[in-house]
Amino acid sequence: MPGRGSLILERAAALLVPPILVVSLYLLFAGHNAPGGGFAAGLTAGLAIALEYAAGGPHAIRRATRLAPTTLLGAGLVVAGLTGAAGWVFGGGFLDGGAATVDLPVLGEVKATSALLFDTGVYLVVAGMVGVALEALGTGEATE
Repeated sequence: MPGRGSLILERAAALLVPPILVVSLYLLFAGHNAPGGGFAAGLTAGLAIALEYAAGGPHAIRRATRLAPTTLLGAGLVVAGLTGAAGWVFGGGFLDGGAATVDLPVLGEVKATSALLFDTGVYLVVAGMVGVALEALGTGEATE
């Protein structure tokens, strides 16, 4: 077919994107206690988005994420901003951290921190920004 991308790249992307996203989620969840976090995880997710873009063009990004990259970016800004403002609500300063321990049936006792929520916001912002940049490059105009 004319205009069709590389079949090898399409198949490689189909095999590689899920493990790349799993690694990005590992970096996100491990990052508030170890090296990594939202930015590194977001860049790793951006790698998966870039691979989808290389294999299928700008429309493959929308199919893969199921959301517009601008929606991911905006949601990340809201999550990070609200997490930061929560410090004010609880009588501290902007971005003051908090922690809670939750007892989950299978996992047992799990420590949840506000840093994880903030990192999730950063993750969404970075992954969304990669998607916005790639869509703009692929279509020649910014997405709405």
